[in-house]
Amino acid sequence: MKKVLITGGAGFVGSHLAERHLQMGDQVFVIDDLSTGSIENILPLKRFETFNYVIDTVTNEAQTAELLDLCDVVYHLAAAVGVKLIVESPVRTIETNIRGTEVVLDLAAKKGKRVLIASTSEVYGKREGVPFRETDDLILGATSKARWAYACSKAIDEFLALAYWKERKVPTVVVRLFNTVGPRQTGRYGMVIPSFVQQALKGQDITVYGDGSQRRCFAHVADVVEALIALAAHPDAVGQVFNVGSQEEVSIMQLAERIKAKTESKSRIVTMPYDEAYQEGFEDMLRRVPDTTKARELVGFRAKATLDEILDSVIEFERARGTKRPSVQAHGLRSTDRRPSPV
Repeated sequence: MKKVLITGGAGFVGSHLAERHLQMGDQVFVIDDLSTGSIENILPLKRFETFNYVIDTVTNEAQTAELLDLCDVVYHLAAAVGVKLIVESPVRTIETNIRGTEVVLDLAAKKGKRVLIASTSEVYGKREGVPFRETDDLILGATSKARWAYACSKAIDEFLALAYWKERKVPTVVVRLFNTVGPRQTGRYGMVIPSFVQQALKGQDITVYGDGSQRRCFAHVADVVEALIALAAHPDAVGQVFNVGSQEEVSIMQLAERIKAKTESKSRIVTMPYDEAYQEGFEDMLRRVPDTTKARELVGFRAKATLDEILDSVIEFERARGTKRPSVQAHGLRSTDRRPSPV
């Protein structure tokens, strides 16, 4: 039985990763401060006797050290997420991402633990040539544009992870995620598919930022989780960076139209200028397509779910919960509800 620690484990990807490890018979420890994660995401996991969670920030070194001591491998997913949050709270974005990663890597160095760092396709910045390869140069915007604070902070996370491997021999793996989607993802911080689905189901205007010509590739969280587990375990992945995502490309306007059709919604599709949606001078990437050759050749990764299958799963999930999250209080939970037990 493997013992894993997932920082940010009450988040969208983290909770799916925790669930998969539990299904595999592993023992899972989660730490999350619920700033962007949700207790609702991990409530179903309480049925597993090998599941433990702590509501706290990863920058609490004493608590993180205690959890890390109990585990064989760490998935570091705790981070500020979502374009809306990043633009509105650049200080929180920078401090959360860089400081949290520094704490995890420093503790891992002291205790000899393996670490997978979840990074992002955002680090490619304003590159235009696709598909993006792990060895491509990164082209970020001006420091006066808060939008690039997230990309820069995650790039620093990558530099830290690789430096800890080279200098201190901490076995680190970096994974750049490309638009991971699926059930449980919130639209609260600007994630496009859950936002569109929720608007369509409520009969609200489906709001497309910009002119909708920007193109993205969406990977199902189940496919991404399998890649994370495989890369975290493979000895030849250490000290390397991997793209993980789908290569099925769609424009945001086409995405809105497809969601409207699938939900049989009477919603209008409307556009909103970036300046109005975020802030004046906001910059976006026109295309974001990954080259996943490295992950495929090493661990056999392929994004199996099609976009239609992804959309169907999100629509079904949102319909089932009535597009409204139950409150934490309704479940009688407290922030100190469960602490890890000695192993």
